[in-house]
Amino acid sequence: MVTVAPPDTWTYALRLPHDPRAARVARMTVRAALKGHGMAEVLDAVELLTSELVTNAYRHTRGPASLRLTAVGDGRLRVGVWDSSPYIPAPLDEPPGDRVPPAPAGAEGGRGLLLVQEYANSWGGWPLAGDLLGRGAGKLLWFEAGGLRRRSW
Repeated sequence: MVTVAPPDTWTYALRLPHDPRAARVARMTVRAALKGHGMAEVLDAVELLTSELVTNAYRHTRGPASLRLTAVGDGRLRVGVWDSSPYIPAPLDEPPGDRVPPAPAGAEGGRGLLLVQEYANSWGGWPLAGDLLGRGAGKLLWFEAGGLRRRSW
């Protein structure tokens, strides 16, 4: 009898319309994928950070977004969110060792992406090159969670 073990690397991709419900759909997708793959230990953090990135894609762009979940092995998960804006916000524009100061007290925004530097092992953002007609291709923001923590502070 042959026993088949599920692979420890896998990928899910989801295209999200420009819709205020996109963050909820992304959270439900993350929850289903991580529960299905036995990654409950990172579920809450990944769900929160994914929701933040997808919400920002909706709030700061007019087009669709894409979500990609990739298990890269050793219990690590990489989450990427693409949108049509080329702007990479802090802290995703800085190396993971660089700390971004917290938002001022009373500010209505500016706290969400700080969660990335608190709960993700690593993160970043890449502007994506445009085409020959001069149209930008947006950006990819990503973070990793799970496995060994690689914090420098």
